[in-house]
Amino acid sequence: MTATDLARSQFALTVMFHYLFPPLSIGLGALMVVMEGMYLRTGDRAYESMTRFFSRIFAANFAVGVASGIVMEFEFGTNWATYARFVGDVFGSALAAEGIFAFFLESGFLALLIFGWDRISPRMHFVSTVMVFIGSVFSAMWIVIANSWQQTPRGFRIEGTGESARAVITDFWAMVWNPSSAHRIGHVLLGSFTVGAFFVMSVCAFYILKRRHLLGAKKAFSTALSVGLMASLVMLISGHGQAVMVANEQPAKLAAFEGHFHTGNDGAPLWLFGVPDSNEKKVHYGIGAPRMLSVLVYGDAHHPVKGLEEFAIADRPPVAIPFVAYHVMIVCGMYFVGLLLIAAFFRWRGTLFNRRWLMRLFVVSVAGPYIANEAGWVAAEVGRQPWVVYGLLRTKDAVSRTVPGEHIVASIILFSVLYIALFFVWLFVMHTKIAHGPDDDPPPSLRGPESVVDVAASIADRSSGYSLTAAKPNDGLP
Repeated sequence: MTATDLARSQFALTVMFHYLFPPLSIGLGALMVVMEGMYLRTGDRAYESMTRFFSRIFAANFAVGVASGIVMEFEFGTNWATYARFVGDVFGSALAAEGIFAFFLESGFLALLIFGWDRISPRMHFVSTVMVFIGSVFSAMWIVIANSWQQTPRGFRIEGTGESARAVITDFWAMVWNPSSAHRIGHVLLGSFTVGAFFVMSVCAFYILKRRHLLGAKKAFSTALSVGLMASLVMLISGHGQAVMVANEQPAKLAAFEGHFHTGNDGAPLWLFGVPDSNEKKVHYGIGAPRMLSVLVYGDAHHPVKGLEEFAIADRPPVAIPFVAYHVMIVCGMYFVGLLLIAAFFRWRGTLFNRRWLMRLFVVSVAGPYIANEAGWVAAEVGRQPWVVYGLLRTKDAVSRTVPGEHIVASIILFSVLYIALFFVWLFVMHTKIAHGPDDDPPPSLRGPESVVDVAASIADRSSGYSLTAAKPNDGLP
């Protein structure tokens, strides 16, 4: 492997690991705002109990996310010196805005969110929860804006030549609202809401199966179901809008996503499944809808869509990885919509929480949004190749000239070990907090009993200190 390949591999490792955590922070933040708002509106202590519980998970996830993201800034200066020089003016303003308007807002109110439950008024605590959520959204927005400028650069001029060339901002707002920013911000936020919703539903489904914290788990599950279903449905609209934008701004990337090698004169098919072959310029075992890609992008079944043959060989992205990642993302998205619609139907019928098979499915389905988010990132970034800044700076020209490959290999090994350790620490902390659960459930007088078992467990907890729900952890029954 060349130094460029190694540098790309290292950055992929660090950013994909880091990207496990911010979406959960954003999604959990949104759900905590909703649940705490419901507590203030209704006085239902179950919402307060679950918000307290998930705020502790939020804090742990936020800490690991911050720690895992620091490395990327150093990589810009070590492995990607030419790139850092080229985009410094653009990234400097965007990342400064992220630090000023987002990170300090989020981290400043985080202390009130975690430690202020019994020290400040409920309304002030709700304000702190809202501010933390807004901070996480602003952070994502500025990072996505910086990345979107690489995809569709606007509002700049080039100063210098060769390796000393750099992009200088001439119109700040044109840079911020470049053609892909709004589409990508919306897509990232919706993906984050989906991660948060499925995480909450997974935890709550686990409690429901074990008959623990039933009232709070059912209320939190229902809240997350509503948020997740809305996010997944709107995601279909967002995904379509982003595909149209890619067709207009990065047609070679769309061709790679769809395995579309030849332009043709009578529309382009939409592949549902297949194995793309760049050598033979065809999709083997392809199953697709004829002309559907033309319909979705242009609204015309006969409109031609540019194939990869339209672009110089040096400007063509690889096909296999973007094609697979893009289709994995779409399959996950359709799975989310289907599963959530089924759950919503049973919730409307009042039988959702009696469907143990469905609860088991939700426990494991939390992996789906993580896979979809990572696949979407891979598709977007690999599909942009061979450009690191689209149409302006090639990836092979962006790496540092003074960092040898063996140094990069050593750092990859070191970071891999550290990230594996950090990941297991995160898993341990998550497992410990979820196994413990909320500190307490509200007394029956505040909530209305769920069942005779729940009432008996509550009385036993408060009189003898013995918990019926903990007596038989396998089924939650005495």
